[in-house]
Amino acid sequence: MRTHQTTCGHTATVATRAVILRPATTADAQAVALVHRAAFDQALSWILPLHTPAEDLAYFSGLVVDQSTTVAERDGQVVGFTSYLDCWLNQLYVSPSEQSNGIGGTLLRAVKTEHESVAPNTPLQLWTFQANAGARRFYERHAFVAVEFTDGSRNEEREPDVRYEWVSD
Repeated sequence: MRTHQTTCGHTATVATRAVILRPATTADAQAVALVHRAAFDQALSWILPLHTPAEDLAYFSGLVVDQSTTVAERDGQVVGFTSYLDCWLNQLYVSPSEQSNGIGGTLLRAVKTEHESVAPNTPLQLWTFQANAGARRFYERHAFVAVEFTDGSRNEEREPDVRYEWVSD
């Protein structure tokens, strides 16, 4: 809890629930897989799951080892994550109950900072589905530009997608 002085001289106690960003560990794989599944299912409910929970866990166990993966933690719980490798933002998901609280933007700024340090003047790229209007608005709000649209024949969901790029100023 923090106490804040208001403009009229009164004090108010405001509960703050800070988000902590930290590198993911293999112990986070289960939580990361669950955040991914919940966020994916909420945003893209018409796409049936292609993988079992065990397959998701195996994939995300490898991801936290093989890619630069960051988790956002609130009150000891993983509420979002990113994975970044070779100029690609491969994953950015936030728990549905935590969306619109600034966590995605905080995670994205961290990836942009990392990207600028390892590959300055090189585009940061990502794919998202064309039908994921929320994700598209989010990335466009954060200065990503759509540079390629596909028919989805190259992704396992067979869902039309869009490639975005961001180049630092």
